[in-house]
Amino acid sequence: MANILNSPGRYVQGAGELSKLGKYAEGYGKKALILISQSGYKRIGGRVETGFAETGCSTVFDYFNGECCKTEINRLIGVMEKEGCDLVIGIGGGKILDTAKAVAYYRHTPVVICPTIASTDAPCSALSVIYTEKGVFEEYLFLPSNPDMVLMDTEVIAQSPVRLTVSGMGDALATYFEARAVLAKDALTCAGGHGTLAAHALAKLCFDTLMEEGVKAKLALEAGACTPAVEKIIEANTLLSGIGFESGGLAGAHAIHNGFTVLEECHHMYHGEKVAFGTIAQLVLEDMPADELEDIIGFCIDVGLPVTLKELGVEEVTKEKIMAVAEAACAETDTLHNMPFEVTPEKVYAAIMAADAYGNYFKGM
Repeated sequence: MANILNSPGRYVQGAGELSKLGKYAEGYGKKALILISQSGYKRIGGRVETGFAETGCSTVFDYFNGECCKTEINRLIGVMEKEGCDLVIGIGGGKILDTAKAVAYYRHTPVVICPTIASTDAPCSALSVIYTEKGVFEEYLFLPSNPDMVLMDTEVIAQSPVRLTVSGMGDALATYFEARAVLAKDALTCAGGHGTLAAHALAKLCFDTLMEEGVKAKLALEAGACTPAVEKIIEANTLLSGIGFESGGLAGAHAIHNGFTVLEECHHMYHGEKVAFGTIAQLVLEDMPADELEDIIGFCIDVGLPVTLKELGVEEVTKEKIMAVAEAACAETDTLHNMPFEVTPEKVYAAIMAADAYGNYFKGM
């Protein structure tokens, strides 16, 4: 099996880049379906429309219905067909972006991805995470190619709620540890092959950047400042983690995140927040040395990521609930089996409970 690295066709990051979207888009199509939330359109829709004036690409705006599910994907395919669109542009958060990628895949068109937040590593990947209409994880849709372009307007992203960028740090935190586990197992990555040296180097750089810049970036964002640390974290959350997870592989952390989607009380938590706790649970499964585990939990506490089940929204912890999470995480089609040892629901249950205990311990110190 070959070593494979996937990446977007083009990655652009900088302040004010969204106003240039029209110029970029006309290189990919003549009529773009722009998928955006209603609130997103109120904030930046005018800026986007102005950017398309006097370009060779016209636009059709459509509001996202809130869930990356098959019903929404099929609805938007119908809009594409009716309007004669030959390009999809997703502007917003992870589920909008995943939906845009899926629609472009089924319509065989280019796709341009424009995150307005840095809350996940989804933008750069050839992957859409499909949920049910009620928000329960259903499946991964692996796509034949990555987005044609990813555009990150750091001015817009820096104005988003700080919690969203911190959530992105939680998603990115898993990248190195999952890639390391996949390498030890010699398992296949999301790119359909084995990991490359480049992918593993980017995954490690992602982790190092989080440790060096994460707290600085959070404090800067809380002060309303877009500093070099913020720019580096946006890149780590998006590009480094995006390539790192896809071409390095997924393992325990994301599978445990998927397990938590079965608990309705966790649905209000962001993807990266659940992944961060899943990362701690994966490290417990691996029996990581205590001082290293303390460093990771300490980082999560410092930036505001959840380290206990209560912080995830599980007010009443029962064996039945946590076993349901563990059993879902161990689904045959999920990535927990990329860990380099046998994993059972009982082991995952124990790891989650221990991770919760460690989190409570370190928060109480």
